[in-house]
Amino acid sequence: MALILPRVTDLLAAAAAELYEADPDEFTQRRQDLAAQAREAGETAVAKQITGLRKPTRSAWVVNRLVRADPQVTSRLAALAAELRDGSSMDGTRIRELTAARSRLVDELTRQALQVSDLPAPPAALREEVTATLDAAIADPEVAANLGTLVRAAHWAGFGLDPMTSFPAAAPSPSPRKPPSAPPTPKSSQQLQTRKPPETPDPAEAAAERDRRRQEKIQTAERALAEADQTAESANLAEQDLEDTVRCLEAELADARQRLAEARRQSYRAESRQRRANAELGRLRE
Repeated sequence: MALILPRVTDLLAAAAAELYEADPDEFTQRRQDLAAQAREAGETAVAKQITGLRKPTRSAWVVNRLVRADPQVTSRLAALAAELRDGSSMDGTRIRELTAARSRLVDELTRQALQVSDLPAPPAALREEVTATLDAAIADPEVAANLGTLVRAAHWAGFGLDPMTSFPAAAPSPSPRKPPSAPPTPKSSQQLQTRKPPETPDPAEAAAERDRRRQEKIQTAERALAEADQTAESANLAEQDLEDTVRCLEAELADARQRLAEARRQSYRAESRQRRANAELGRLRE
């Protein structure tokens, strides 16, 4: 029976599925093997795309493996994200219920992800990154779209519904108004000058100041995230460059070994001819 090769998209998808589900320690070698298989199949463009697939961090791999092991994860995250996006039209009680549901879902999926990846006692930093990534997938559609092929952990640092912000409790009911008291005793002008009533802060100004500080924190976090992304991108590019260099050196080494083996064979044949010639010359001289 003739071998039917998969379509290009299937070939690339199959390679990505294998790479992002396998242990990251095996990623580089397996990516090289899959790219070589694609080239042997005549799919040089796919081989180049496979070579461009980036190695995931350990925490990103944990999330990727969870999503590939349980396809319901993405739909559960998407359903809760849709409800939270409609939070502006809900009352405070419903919003707080959804916030609690979000926390429960992220905790549950974090435990499931670590179990699927056979990490019963992971480092605290890895657990936190897995939790942050799942939380970010609820708030950020771009993170959600990349579940299964994530390269690094995600952290939500945008505007709008902040995963790390809890909704305030319901406002307390106003206290009953007190009956008017007797008019105060008139004070002297000196007392009026020395005792000024405390200034009541303007609620609108206080809220604006809180918003300003929050925006500053968000901008600082976004800058930090952008710098971290740039650093990670540079590191990944450097890794790919080094891998290309290693492949070239390995190819040159293999070629040099072949030439060395051929040179040794020629030297052996020349030495054999030399010995035979010496033996013949000695025989003739006798």
